Amino acid sequence: MTSWVDIPKDSDFSIYNLPFGIFSVGNGNKKIGIAIGDQIVDVSAIAELGHFEDLKVDKKTFVTTYLNDFINLGKPVNTAVRLKVQDLLSDKNSSLLDQTQVLVPQSEAHMHLPVRIGDYTDFYSSIEHATNVGKMFRDPENALLPNWKHLPVGYHGRASSIVVSGQNIYRPKGQVLLPDTKAPVFQASSKVDFELEMGFIIGKNSRMGESITTSDAEDYIFGKVLFNDWSARDIQKWEYVPLGPFLGKNFASSISPWIVTLEALEPFKVQGPEQEPEVLPYLTYSGQKNYDIHLEVGIKPKNGEENIVSRSNFKYMYWNMAQQLAHHTCNGCNMKVGDVLASGTISGKEANSYGSMLELAWGGQKPIILSNGEERKFIEDFDTVILRGYCKKDNIRVGFGEVRAQVLPALN
Repeated sequence: MTSWVDIPKDSDFSIYNLPFGIFSVGNGNKKIGIAIGDQIVDVSAIAELGHFEDLKVDKKTFVTTYLNDFINLGKPVNTAVRLKVQDLLSDKNSSLLDQTQVLVPQSEAHMHLPVRIGDYTDFYSSIEHATNVGKMFRDPENALLPNWKHLPVGYHGRASSIVVSGQNIYRPKGQVLLPDTKAPVFQASSKVDFELEMGFIIGKNSRMGESITTSDAEDYIFGKVLFNDWSARDIQKWEYVPLGPFLGKNFASSISPWIVTLEALEPFKVQGPEQEPEVLPYLTYSGQKNYDIHLEVGIKPKNGEENIVSRSNFKYMYWNMAQQLAHHTCNGCNMKVGDVLASGTISGKEANSYGSMLELAWGGQKPIILSNGEERKFIEDFDTVILRGYCKKDNIRVGFGEVRAQVLPALN
């Protein structure tokens, strides 16, 4: 496919992608947009031109604060809207050619949190990451806990502190146990870390008591985003026994503004790693459930250029999204449209593919040297962390853009 819209070479937002987001211009209303090249398609403007009349969708649906109501219309409608826009953008005789109000430069728009997030769950599904952490903090010969290869480990996070790309975060404060001491102190974290993750957005409600199977899981997933699950390692280390992550995690998570649909990602499916021992029947699946998504992390210090510190890939994930969703609901837990489920840190086998500073600098023992000569064991004040991701196959590129945030000093 080609488009009459000018799309820069290697743009994440090709005619094959067309992800959904929420944007506004100036003091205008928030609206549903679709990214194409450096532009945003104002979906409400297309609706006003009558292009969705056969779908019987209220025009007001596209002028909204969040995507939830649109997603709740169901995948057949969501997909039909996306395909209609795709046809209009690829038709050289498109009726939109003379409708300048339909396209808005991304540089003139403000992006917002794409969905109203009711609940958020974070998994721990990279075997390389879990092994690295186990080696650092437990027995290197028995890095994985006994349950790890039997179920997708996860915990319930805090939805209220998930923010969209571009919103900066403050260094968190909490209890920290300093070296060679027995009592904690209260202070700003000195070990703020990023976590390279991807999230998926629930696109269909389920009922309490209902379990979603691995074969039906994709019907309940609207699309995927980049996700930075910020962590305070020193706070986390002191608090996590016996109930797991709390203040070391809930202060902030950053999400990319564009949700890439599963339909756009379909060509990039790959087989996941072999799972041994054999999983229980409710976690078995057929077909390809992993995705070949290239990922990278950059750190930009206040007075320096960006340094790429990690290059990884989503295909490394041991537990896939279908298994995560099946396990999450196997006890009857209900899902709601807009819920976010994150992958957990995505690390590869090589040292330059690790998905956190904890691993890249190996707990501070191997500091990363930036191009300006500064070293990093963890993220310092005024550092900006940028996550990017894209798929590419046969000259077709489908990307996620980026999620970025600067770490500001702790508030008094």
